[in-house]
This record gives sequence, C-alpha cells and structure tokens, in this order.
Amino acid sequence: MEDNIFDFKIEGKSENARAGVLYTPHGDIKTPIFMPVGTRATVKTLDPQDLIDVNAQIILGNTYHLYLRPGHELIKKAGGLHKFMGWNKPILTDSGGFQVMSLAGLRKITPEGVRFQSHIDGSYHMFTPEKVMEIQNAIGADIIMSFDECPPYPATKKYVADSLKTTLDWAARGKAAHKNTKQQALFGIVQGGIYEDLREESAKKLMEMDFPGYSIGGLAVGEEKEDMLKITKFLNNILPKEKPRYLMGVGTPGDLLKNIENGIDMFDCVMPTRNARKGTIFTWNGKMIIKSARYTEDFLPIDENCECYTCRNFSRAYIRHLFNVNELLGMRLASIHSLHFYLDLVTKARKAILNGNYAAFKSEYAQKLDKKME
Repeated sequence: MEDNIFDFKIEGKSENARAGVLYTPHGDIKTPIFMPVGTRATVKTLDPQDLIDVNAQIILGNTYHLYLRPGHELIKKAGGLHKFMGWNKPILTDSGGFQVMSLAGLRKITPEGVRFQSHIDGSYHMFTPEKVMEIQNAIGADIIMSFDECPPYPATKKYVADSLKTTLDWAARGKAAHKNTKQQALFGIVQGGIYEDLREESAKKLMEMDFPGYSIGGLAVGEEKEDMLKITKFLNNILPKEKPRYLMGVGTPGDLLKNIENGIDMFDCVMPTRNARKGTIFTWNGKMIIKSARYTEDFLPIDENCECYTCRNFSRAYIRHLFNVNELLGMRLASIHSLHFYLDLVTKARKAILNGNYAAFKSEYAQKLDKKME
C-alpha cells in the first residue's frame, strides 16, 4: 500500500496454509501468529518482559473496556497504549463488536450505533462507528477493527441478514471516519453467521471498500466446529490472497491448526491464559489438569519438551501446590507455559508450511492437543 507503512508478504505456502510477514509501525509479525489477549492493557498475571520471553509478537487490547477505564483520552495523554502499558511491539484493538453480543442485556442496537449501559456503574454510552474510530485512533494500536454487530448463535437467517446490512453500513462509516491511516491499519470484519451466501456478500462488499486486512467474526460463538471450519474454508476462496486474514476469538490448539489449513493468518483467544489461571494447562501431550492428585509427588516439568521459564525451573508438584494454597504465582507460571506453548505451536506450524509439509504436521497434532492427558 502506497499511503502507509503496512504491508503483508507471503513467504511460503503448503496447500492453503500460508506463512507470511505483516509489517507494522511497531515491528514485523511472522504469520501464522497467535495474539495474547490483554483486555484492560495487561495480559492477566504477566508483565511485558514475560510476553517477550514467550515470544509474543503482538497482543490485543479491548476498545470497550479501555474506553470505560481508564478512558481513551487518558491513554492518548500518556502517549498511546504502547507507552501507557510499556509494550513496544505491535498491538491490535477490537472494536467493541463482541460486547454487542456478550453484553446483550446491557445494550440497544439502532442503525446509528449501540447504546451500552456500563457494567461498572450503570452509566449510558453511545458507540457509533465514528465514535469507535475516535476511541481507537486515540488508543493508537497498530491494527484496529471496524465496528460490527456479532450476531448470537443460534440466530435466524433473517436476523443475520439484517445484522449484516448494519455491519456493512458501519464498516463504510468507520472507514470514512478513520483519521490515522498512515499509522493504523483498519481491518474489515466479515460477518454472516453460518450462511455461506451471507458470508460471500459480506466479504465481497468489504473487499470493494479495500481494507488492508480482513477479520472473520461471528464464529466460535456456539456453532459446531464443523460449521466454523466450513466457513473459513469457504472464505479462503473469496478473500484476497495478498492480504492478512484474522479469525477472531479462536481458539483451542486444534482449532488453530485446522484453520491455518484453511488460510487463516492471525488468531486471538483468552483460552490459554483463562484456562491456565484455573489450572488447565496446554502441553504437547494434551491438556493437563494440574490440580489433579496424580501430580502431588510428580517432580517433572509440566512439559519435558518445553523450554519456557516455568518448565525450566519448576515441577508439576510445586505448581499443583501453588494452586492448592491459592498463590498467585501458580496462575502466573501456568499462564507463562500455556502462552509459550501456543506461540511455539504457531512457530512450528510456520516452519512446517515453509518446509511444504503442513498437512502432516496438522495431522499429527490437531486432535491430540485438545484432549486431556488423563
């Protein structure tokens, strides 16, 4: 793109799986990539050095939550979200569209936008596409999202079609209101539920608007895994090959591997850190329930094949003890391991793509990694 410093180059393919580089003002991102979620300007229990140590290349912030606290104007005064939170690598912010679904009891949708009632103090706030661009421009993330409605599942086709009309109108309005195109790449969000014709309509109309990247929203919201994969496979043949694709809110290690096979480049999910804080830890041998009594006298690392800080220094027995006595360090060590695992997974997937043997890599790990070790 000639008018800004964003670019995306594909360095290798293995069937539909792609290995690329996404260039941003705060650094280059090697894809496929998993992005840790830092909802309120922090990845829970971890500091920026922890994230660097697990090889995080880009993290997420949440526009809705950051708008409520501490406020986008304060973040702007601080010099933007990167300076505010001490993170010098790329950041992506969502638009608040997911909260349109998840906070259904606290919002009202109109053609103009969405009126939210704050879950914190009950105050009312109007999110329009223009307001969402103002907030994200102030926050200063490298990659920002269009404001959309994420339809619930299940929903009638008529509801999803009507929702899509609103989302496409908001995409055009948001693109027109985006004031910082040279420093922030605005992605369009493909909606349309599990309906291929609506997904095709959404993708093609967004492509006419010519966004620098395309997100796929409205999946992993309760539909069957087969429906999610059907949609990403379908969109692989429609979305432009030369631009990055971001599957929002997905998912398990197996989900990542199966969707990389369908041409997806970017992922985010709270799963590795949220599950880790509750004692479920992802490993190359499947999911480990670290609170289990079987680990009481197990002095092996969480994963003998892992080089993360946790596995180099601590045993399963010690981490189980930390969880049993409710020590915060247990959450932190488990989170460090699970994020390291996720980022190691996409690094190995990238290597397999560049070596031309991605299908074999996916076949070896996709089912195994989602199952409990026990």
